[in-house]
Amino acid sequence: MEVTPWEVKGEIDYSKLIKQFGTEAISEELLNEIRRIAGNLHILLKRRFFFSHRDLDKVIEDYKKGKGFFLYTGRGPSGKMHIGHIAPFLLTRWFQEKFGVNVYIQISDDEKFVQKRELSLEEVEVYANDNILDIIAIGFEPSKTFIFKNSEFIGKMYKKALMLGRKITFSSAKAVFGFTNETNISLIHYPALQAVPTFFEKRRCLIPCGIDQDPYWRLQRDHAEALGYYKASAIHSKFLPPLQGVKGKMSSSNPNSAIWLDDSEKAVRMKVMKYAFSGGQPTVEEHRKYGGKPEIDVSFNWLYYLFEEDDKRIKKIEESYRNGDLLTGELKEILIEKINSFLEKHKERKEEAKELVKEFMYEGKLARKMWED
Repeated sequence: MEVTPWEVKGEIDYSKLIKQFGTEAISEELLNEIRRIAGNLHILLKRRFFFSHRDLDKVIEDYKKGKGFFLYTGRGPSGKMHIGHIAPFLLTRWFQEKFGVNVYIQISDDEKFVQKRELSLEEVEVYANDNILDIIAIGFEPSKTFIFKNSEFIGKMYKKALMLGRKITFSSAKAVFGFTNETNISLIHYPALQAVPTFFEKRRCLIPCGIDQDPYWRLQRDHAEALGYYKASAIHSKFLPPLQGVKGKMSSSNPNSAIWLDDSEKAVRMKVMKYAFSGGQPTVEEHRKYGGKPEIDVSFNWLYYLFEEDDKRIKKIEESYRNGDLLTGELKEILIEKINSFLEKHKERKEEAKELVKEFMYEGKLARKMWED
């Protein structure tokens, strides 16, 4: 198992990652407190797709005391977005809606250019603009959301990046990120820049993100208080498994491992039917007799974590598949319908998002404040 901000390999053991990264499992008590305040739990919380945290309990305590908090997440625009990319944005939007807080979304076009040697600046720019539309389509509140490209907003962030960067030694960055003598110097400095949005407000920052992004917040937490800010809080997600199996991570370099947000209905059907790993038996007769294994079935996992919110419905699907009443092809049909319904609505919202870009990035209430400060 290898989990870094730039690469995820092997069979992921999330309990081991908690120990390795020094985070905490999200307790039932903490979930119940969030449910009490919010009125319900997002599917990604109640199904434990988000499983680990740093100081989420302190964020909730601050909210209860009237101190508030703010949200920060981001996207590295190295290509088009697939459904595995959207979980942090879905949960961030939910927190914004339920707690009425500001959201800052960093588009790290600079980091992707210096990290992905095969990409030109022009290509990164195209992906960034397309990704921004996908993010807006998630449904954030324009007056409380600021989306920014690092390459554009760098002038407003550079002083804070310098303040933090001066405190981080190369030896500590090397230990956290695995930098070598071959690592380019732009990438070495980048962790200081990614931490800057945690300093956008003088209150606690909550970061919904994949567990692979946690190393950035370790460095921030080492120095934030010395700079007069709170240590960053984070809530970490698992990786939505690729179509080929439940033990890895979707790969942007393998188009058949994922469903892209612009995939057609025909493409979705083809990919799920052809590539989605099955927990069923080799024949219909054996499946009826022995039943399937939903825990290793990709279609069931995608439904469970993302696409079937109804608890009774997902339990019925699981039981029917396990006892052999529901066949693999029928389970895949359920997933195909759910995905295509989601994508149809998303594509409509993405088209509408073209008229909202300036509001989120330059002209909205929060955007204007950030550019003017």
